[in-house]
Amino acid sequence: MAKKKVSRKGRKKAAEVSKETLERLIAPKVKVSKRAKVSEEIEAVWKKALEESKMAKGPVTPPAKVTKAEKVERKPWLWRIRERISGRPREEKYDSKKHGPLVDLGMPKDVSYEAIEVYPVNEPYAYIRVAYEPATHEYHYRILEPRLSRSERKLLGDIQTKLVEALDVDLRTLEEEGARVYLKNSTNKVLDDYRIELGPVSKEKIMYYIMREFLGYGKIDPIMRDPGVEDISCDGPGIPIFVYHKKHESIKTNVLFEDEDELDSFIIKVAQICGRHISIADPLMEGTLPGGSRVQLTLGKEITTKGSTFTVRKFRESPFTPPDLIDLNTFPVGAMAYLWLAVENNKSIIFAGGTASGKTSTLNAMALFIPPEMKIISIEDTRELNLPHPNWIPGVTREAAGGVVGAIDMYELLRSALRQRPEFLIVGEVRGKEAYVLFQAMATGHTTFSTMHADSVLSVVHRLENPPINIPRILLKSLDIISIQNQARVGGKRVRRMKTLTEIIGVDSRTGELLTNEVFRWIPSSDEFEYTGRSYVLEDIMKERSWDEKELMKESKRRQDVLEWMKKKGITHYEDVAKIVVTYYREPEKLMKMVRRDVRG
Repeated sequence: MAKKKVSRKGRKKAAEVSKETLERLIAPKVKVSKRAKVSEEIEAVWKKALEESKMAKGPVTPPAKVTKAEKVERKPWLWRIRERISGRPREEKYDSKKHGPLVDLGMPKDVSYEAIEVYPVNEPYAYIRVAYEPATHEYHYRILEPRLSRSERKLLGDIQTKLVEALDVDLRTLEEEGARVYLKNSTNKVLDDYRIELGPVSKEKIMYYIMREFLGYGKIDPIMRDPGVEDISCDGPGIPIFVYHKKHESIKTNVLFEDEDELDSFIIKVAQICGRHISIADPLMEGTLPGGSRVQLTLGKEITTKGSTFTVRKFRESPFTPPDLIDLNTFPVGAMAYLWLAVENNKSIIFAGGTASGKTSTLNAMALFIPPEMKIISIEDTRELNLPHPNWIPGVTREAAGGVVGAIDMYELLRSALRQRPEFLIVGEVRGKEAYVLFQAMATGHTTFSTMHADSVLSVVHRLENPPINIPRILLKSLDIISIQNQARVGGKRVRRMKTLTEIIGVDSRTGELLTNEVFRWIPSSDEFEYTGRSYVLEDIMKERSWDEKELMKESKRRQDVLEWMKKKGITHYEDVAKIVVTYYREPEKLMKMVRRDVRG
């Protein structure tokens, strides 16, 4: 589509953003959904279920104790006397109404791009402006932070140097608020020792950058706080960082690491935050950040010729839940009710798909259907699952110390897990010899969930039967369901969809062919889902539970109503969804009464 040329006069006029325009751009673009509350009746059922499991008690308030940070915050009596006799005026605190904003949100003059949206990620210190460049038809992702003068930058560098020399506490061992208090007090002490007087605005700006460097992620801290960003990619020093935005997809940012030393230092810092080690001798590292995001790092030029690199895959604080997947149209409500019945009745499932197709998110959501008293063991390379179940052992692989001794892989963890008598085994992704142990576990009656990279049922079977996995076909019939997911475009937007839900029926005794049955399929042309009309898994459940077809249909309908009710009520937090699932297991009539009451209302 042809774009109108904007004159210099018009660009200048557009650059002068009025207060009303700024208010229109800020905030409304970012919707922060409040966590919906569950009723007291559901809370009571949940607490009772936890008590009966004898594995965990309800939330207990820990006894009050003084942390290291609080000890530091309490100033010694000599300090207080010094303040009294110094005669120095009381420090003026920053007030946005009195001193004005810390960040200039106005558009620069003589620019050709247009602001699409501006939103805060760490108010009042950091904002994001997404802009559009008509000439190149590109979007730009710009971080807006307080600007420092030359003298303020020099002072900030000096304070950081003094803090590195003076800090005698590992900030990671303190709680977030305690670490902030300790760092603030330490900064004030440096300023006091050198008799440096700062105005409220300058001090607030310098304090922000100190907190960002010591407690945050430095230059990329605002991006890490942006809920609209899924991936962060740095391809080397001097190259702008790219982000994958949920709304605008891949965008270039205005952030880059100036030289190799700066980037190498950042890579080492991130590795330390993950509790891992990276060096020129061992330049590859994968880890999990404290917030749950996954990071991949390379150090130096031997592996990546442009220099050090990193990629961060961000994960939501609250993982996706079944109501989320229904609301996003990733799964139809009928397929979700089908999977609920399958999980409850111990059917083994593999979730397959390409990169970023939502396999792990779906796996985590399905695990919420597991009854709370069941013993669960999960095994992952990097920790991604997040479950509210009290009887859950999360296992993570370990790399070798020095690249020689001490490695513990999935195979070892899985063998160990089978000795612990788990009722549900969850393996993050199967790709090697651990798959054989997993299928042996299925064959001996353990319910297992896992993910793997494959774009069709045929691809799943091909990968399982060939090196390096080599599963005999006779073992494949132990698997009950394969869910294929993919990433597609619908209406110009990138979406995730359940492509097919397929059942493994068995192996033909004459031909040796694997027999399958497709239960649900996605129709791309209409973006709708189709039920094929028959499910062998549901027929097995019907026989096991001594139901007739009418009772099975009634049970499926009830679960669909509960899922639709949660979506309508906005109950999407994983802990709240788990509480409602438990209530349905323990007191279904009470829950259905609440559902019907709200539906009628």
